[in-house]
Amino acid sequence: MNLIVNGRNVEITEWIEEYVEKKLAKIERHMTNLGDVRAELTQSDTRSNNDRYTFQITLRNAKRILRAEEVSGDIFASIDAAIEKLSRQLDKVEGRRKNRRRASIVENTEAVLEAEGGELDESAMERIVRRKQFMLQPMNEEEAQEQLELLGHDFYLFFNPDSNAVNLIYRRKDGHYGLLQPQM
Repeated sequence: MNLIVNGRNVEITEWIEEYVEKKLAKIERHMTNLGDVRAELTQSDTRSNNDRYTFQITLRNAKRILRAEEVSGDIFASIDAAIEKLSRQLDKVEGRRKNRRRASIVENTEAVLEAEGGELDESAMERIVRRKQFMLQPMNEEEAQEQLELLGHDFYLFFNPDSNAVNLIYRRKDGHYGLLQPQM
């Protein structure tokens, strides 16, 4: 873990940095390949002592990004609360992963979308209001479902190295998930 603690209007002492590192130890055990951990402590000059210290923390690894922010009147209370938020986020992600192991997405997939043949006419082309390009990430079905949940989208396009093809996972109206596996 590469911990970087920055301060704005507050001096980051070695003791504060060690405190943050100690608090992150339990998160580090659950999150593999923990890369950069960026933390920022800000002291604001406000009339209220209740919102004087803001602690922001961002964890990155190869698969996900977790971020939390907390504002309070005490430096250590802000640190504790923000790291507790991160811990809850991680527990939520881990809970989803355990649930997915119990029931495979493929077993829950029934009839998917019916393919409509033919080409797009001019009126259909006018309905495309946005085009987006992105890099396909290689991941298995469980990881794709996790990304779908984390992003809050209804579908997620990914490259499945198991089938060596582009797949699309989507949330069905009944609450289950569907998986589209195009064939040429």
